Amino acid sequence: MGFHAPAICYIAGNISENESQMTDRFRVTLAQFNPTVGDLAGNAAKARQAWLQARAAGANLLALPEMFIAGYNPQDLVLKPAFQQAAMDQVHALARDCSDGPAIAIGAPWVIEGRLFNAYVVLQNGEVSAVVQKHHLPNEAVFDEKRVFEEGPIMGPFSVDGVRIGSPICEDAWHEDVAETLEETGAEFLLVPNGSPYYRGKHDVRLSHMVSRVVETGLPLIYLNMVGGQDDQVFDGGSFALNPGGALAWQMPVFDEEVSHIDLERQADGWRVVDGARASHPPEIEQDYRVMVEALRDYMRKTGFSKVVLGLSGGVDSALVAAIAVDALGADSVRCVMLPSEYTSQASLGDARAVVDALGVRYDTVPIAAGRAAITDTLAPLFSGTAPGLTEENIQSRLRGLLLMAISNKFGEMLLTTGNKSEVAVGYATIYGDMNGGYNPIKDLYKTRVFDTCRWRNETHRAWMFGPDGEVISPSIIDKPPSAELREDQKDSDSLPDYPVLDAILDVLVDQDGSIADCVAAGFDADVARKVEHLLYISEYKRFQSAPGARLSRRAFWLDRRYPIANRWRDRGAVPD
Repeated sequence: MGFHAPAICYIAGNISENESQMTDRFRVTLAQFNPTVGDLAGNAAKARQAWLQARAAGANLLALPEMFIAGYNPQDLVLKPAFQQAAMDQVHALARDCSDGPAIAIGAPWVIEGRLFNAYVVLQNGEVSAVVQKHHLPNEAVFDEKRVFEEGPIMGPFSVDGVRIGSPICEDAWHEDVAETLEETGAEFLLVPNGSPYYRGKHDVRLSHMVSRVVETGLPLIYLNMVGGQDDQVFDGGSFALNPGGALAWQMPVFDEEVSHIDLERQADGWRVVDGARASHPPEIEQDYRVMVEALRDYMRKTGFSKVVLGLSGGVDSALVAAIAVDALGADSVRCVMLPSEYTSQASLGDARAVVDALGVRYDTVPIAAGRAAITDTLAPLFSGTAPGLTEENIQSRLRGLLLMAISNKFGEMLLTTGNKSEVAVGYATIYGDMNGGYNPIKDLYKTRVFDTCRWRNETHRAWMFGPDGEVISPSIIDKPPSAELREDQKDSDSLPDYPVLDAILDVLVDQDGSIADCVAAGFDADVARKVEHLLYISEYKRFQSAPGARLSRRAFWLDRRYPIANRWRDRGAVPD
């Protein structure tokens, strides 16, 4: 980290020359945008586009989200000195290009005296006029900021057109000290830039924290969040503004890129946000579905893929993934493949065909009987004298994985994997078989939620969906007993508790980080809970090699929950009688 940027850190007492020119109205243009990690030039171009809109609207300041120039979350990429320098160069170029209009506040990695900060950089008159450094660095769940950034000092406000603005960066606004210091050092309103990813109920959590900051400081607050997918995370926007007392003055939609202009007016007792549009937010099930669609759409766009392929079994999971893929990419970009064996029922063949017809996607059938026979014959001398069992069942799954990967390689179509969270949790999937794939849209969706989501999609259509209106997953798929169809009359319930029981136990063990005693207290059999716990732990090696997928909860498998693969601990604590 040997590169240096000008050590410009305007804090309380550093007042610009034009601060004495009092104004009674201040306009902020908010760019609730979707950056791409590493696309420095592309992100800068988006900032210039927003700046032109801000200038046309007569804004005083254009605000962009946290770490916008780099994209968020850049993880260890931001530790690369060449990347740091390139990001700072783009910000300086942006300052020069946008010198004759509103100021710009943009999130960026910033090096000061050899130390790397998560910074909010203010550009005025062709130069960097202030660099606010993030103080509270989140180091839990999906965040590892203490690993990559230095902790900045608690700073005072910066000045734009005579108005003193305090900018707690994301996590800084979840704590009292930064906002209180800004109020004490003369901030007239708070502008909070964020890279805050979705989980269920996250917006209410944000709103609660921001209301606390407003009540404590007596200052209006503008909360700006980014949108878009990055690996497993989706940033859901939903930017808003609060007036003193905590009243909601204005709110942007969730998930949509949008530029909005917010006015503040100086009154006798301080600044107030002028009331504006308050976008309503959809219910949880719709937000989850939107996250899965946006996650796949952006993962494809940002990794350079344009088409997908998936195995369509006639079951509910693959049907839902097919619907998500079509809604994200359009029917012309989705190929579904049926790979039947002698255990594939006519009902499954018919159900798969119904999904294909409803969605309008390409459909190929690749029987696996001949390939399976060849593998069986190849292994026969080695397996002689042993009874057929799970190994032979898994050969079917691995053969399907091989064939799907061949199609993916041949046609440049990314393979989607289709395991739900219940299966991912207990390892009810074949590694190097049906776990093959580059992305899993339903990885954080329990099986019981899969059923509910299918019913919801059949009844609901939105403008952001590229797929057709109406029933796209037939009720026969949703209602039939789940089965892997790897042997005669096989049902998932032969190996697992019924899904309502399994999911409820997993919710205790995974989402609540609870114990066997907690499961028993919730009404579940201790031996069943211990079996689920055992399956959960011994499946860690599978999850370690699994495809990324859309994060919907606070305990998604990947960065939210990191367990050792080699682990002999089991919960042997006392349970309630």
